[in-house]
Amino acid sequence: MPELPEVETVRRGLAPVMEGAVVQRLELRRADLRFPFPDGLAQTAKGRRIVSLGRRAKYLLLDLDDGTVIIMHLGMSGSFRIIGDEVAAPGEFHHTRSRLAAHDHVVFHLLGGDGSAAQVVYNDPRRFGFMLTSRRDALEDHKLFAGMGVEPAGNAFNAEELALRFSGKQAPLKAALLDQRIIAGLGNIYVCEALWRSQLSPRRKAGTLVRKKGAPTQRLVRLVDSIRDVISEAIEVGGSSLRDHAQADGSLGYFQHRFAAYDRVGQPCAHVGCDGTIARIVQSGRSTFYCPACQR
Repeated sequence: MPELPEVETVRRGLAPVMEGAVVQRLELRRADLRFPFPDGLAQTAKGRRIVSLGRRAKYLLLDLDDGTVIIMHLGMSGSFRIIGDEVAAPGEFHHTRSRLAAHDHVVFHLLGGDGSAAQVVYNDPRRFGFMLTSRRDALEDHKLFAGMGVEPAGNAFNAEELALRFSGKQAPLKAALLDQRIIAGLGNIYVCEALWRSQLSPRRKAGTLVRKKGAPTQRLVRLVDSIRDVISEAIEVGGSSLRDHAQADGSLGYFQHRFAAYDRVGQPCAHVGCDGTIARIVQSGRSTFYCPACQR
C-alpha cells in the first residue's frame, strides 16, 4: 500500500493540473470501488471549481468551491494518470502499472483557467481504493480522521510532542510508530528505515524514550530527526514505487535504491563500524527489517 511519501508525490503531480480547474464532468464507470461511491457524487462535482488538492496522512483531499471535500485513498493498486490536450505523459517505470481501460474507474474531465482541457484518470485493478465525501468544516470529525495523530512532515511533529504520546507506553517502538493515532501516515517501509538510521531496536518499548518527568531522551530526538529526514528524502525522489505505485505522470520513484534496512535480509549493515547483518522478524503480522548488532 502506498505510504505517505508516495501519496504526497501523487498530490504534487496532480496539483498543477487540478487546482483551479473546473470539473466539467466526473465520470464514474462503476458503482463502487472498495465502498460504493457517495450518492450523487458525479452531480456534486459537476461544474465545481477545485480550490486545492491536499493530503492528510495517506489520504488525498480534493476541496471544491462549495465546501465539499472528496476524500481519496489509493488502496493497494490505485493510481492516477494525467491526459492533456495532446500527449499523455507516461514516463518510464520499473514495475508495470495497469493501463487497461477496464481498470479506469473514475475520470475527472477538467477545464483549466487558461482554457486547456485535461483528464485525470483513476485506475485500480484490485479496487481497494475509495472515494468518499465530507464537508470541509466537518472533516476533522469524520470517522477517518477523528483521533488521527500528528503529521510527521508537519511543524507540530517534534520530540516534545512525541514524548507526550510515548509516555508510559509498553508497546514495541515499531508498533507505536505505526499507530495512526500517534503519528499519521507512517508505514512499514519508512519506519524500518527511520529506526535503522536512529539505531533504535524495533523491539524497544516506546516509553523508554521518555524521561521520568516527560522530557524526550536524546534517542527520541534522534528518532524524530530520522523520521523527518527519511520522509523528506523519499518525497524528494518520488517515493519507493513498490509493486503498483507510480507517480501521477506514470514514472516511478527511486527511494528503494536508498534502502538501508527494508527488504535487505542478509546484507551487511551500512553503519560505519558495524559488522552486523540485516535481519527480518515478524511483529504484529508484518515484516520488520533491522540490524540486531547496532540497533538497541
